Amino acid sequence: MTALLDVQQLSKSFGGLRVTDDVSFTLSSGDRVALIGPNGAGKTTLVNLISGDLPPSSGRILLAGEDVTAASIPERVQGGLVRTFQVTRLFTSLTVAENVALAVMQRRGLTKRMFSSVMESAEVRDEWQGVLSLLGIAHLAAMPVTKLAYGQQRLLDLAIGLAMKPRVLVLDEPAAGVPHDESPRILEAIARMSPEIAILMIEHDMDLVFKFAKRVLVLANGALIFEGTPAEVKQNDAVRQAYLGSYADARSTS
Repeated sequence: MTALLDVQQLSKSFGGLRVTDDVSFTLSSGDRVALIGPNGAGKTTLVNLISGDLPPSSGRILLAGEDVTAASIPERVQGGLVRTFQVTRLFTSLTVAENVALAVMQRRGLTKRMFSSVMESAEVRDEWQGVLSLLGIAHLAAMPVTKLAYGQQRLLDLAIGLAMKPRVLVLDEPAAGVPHDESPRILEAIARMSPEIAILMIEHDMDLVFKFAKRVLVLANGALIFEGTPAEVKQNDAVRQAYLGSYADARSTS
């Protein structure tokens, strides 16, 4: 079966500094994969290469078998590769519903038509209502973004990503800035997503990572140093030294 996302020997250099070093991995339908690594490991650069924010120095990126290495960000989104960001990029002058409706309209090519009338058309309304209901925030539909708590903003960010109908969804620290006791809501929202979507999540909250991931990729100094199940990652000496440290030690005795 063709992988939804196939990253092949991807590298990126800035001058003489190689920040992504020959990285290869695949995502298939239904995958739940976490990308972890210490600060400066190159995680954001790797995601920028995958999403099209940066061109690679070498290597290829295939989306459902099609080479998208040179494709623009809109072309990748159209093909089903969608990314959320570590810092929310919401339209603060709009409501929750309007933010999601705008994403639906963008995907459908309707943004040149009158916003208010299209937003309330049956086809668009059904979509944004469905996405908000799926993530458990339908009750916030009429609320201005400026009134949302930060955790609610992160959920809205996920809703916008889902409105783009992704086949591959890249989540860049979806719980960043969210109080620790509220992060399970992010996990619950992800769990409600279609099991057919392949999800790659960058996250520093190890509790969240190990509850979410079926597979973990570990990046250090721009290179993929380990790939395996959460249990295998915790037990690997190289990973413990590079990143997990006391977390793995604490969990092994608990």
